[in-house]
Amino acid sequence: GRQERHLSFIISIHMFAVRESGGFDFDLTARNARLENDMKGALPKAKKTGTTIAGIIFKDGVILGADTRATEGPIVADPNCFKIHYITKNIYCCGAGTAADCEFVTANMSSQLELHRLSTGREVRVVTAVKMLSHFLFKYQGHISAALVIGGVDCTGSHLYSVWPHGSVDKLPFVTMGSGCLAAISMFEHGYKDAIEKDEGVNLVRAA
Repeated sequence: GRQERHLSFIISIHMFAVRESGGFDFDLTARNARLENDMKGALPKAKKTGTTIAGIIFKDGVILGADTRATEGPIVADPNCFKIHYITKNIYCCGAGTAADCEFVTANMSSQLELHRLSTGREVRVVTAVKMLSHFLFKYQGHISAALVIGGVDCTGSHLYSVWPHGSVDKLPFVTMGSGCLAAISMFEHGYKDAIEKDEGVNLVRAA
């Protein structure tokens, strides 16, 4: 009895102490100031090693944009990687994630949609491409690392989608994916407007 009460009292004190230590931690602020002083202001800069892909709907169509750097850990494996992939003549796709997965998935979908076009005798709609991609990725439960931004124009108008590696889909007037998506989406939220002109939209995507 007494030993158990003593033990529960110790545990409750420990839990209280852990709870009290929450909140913001500014210990690294002093360390950074000391490093800056020791290095005479020449602090090392963070290296960007991720992908940023983005797209918007403008007045007459869709604008897609992507960076061109493919990385392998801290190494820039290819500074001129083309991340905008052909799906059909009216649909294109930006890919983020594992480069090989993005290449395979988009090439496979392009082939499947061409067969679909030939069998139906009709131009492929954007929603058809998105549905096929979503079903394909969902089947692998996220093990295919391909995050995609799909844009195109068909008989129903201009469409822009994001397809996540697990197969979930979002349809929005502007989308971003990749490790730089937070910075890019802030640019879109600040500068996007309905029926934006082509030149203004191109500049906005480039800035994002």
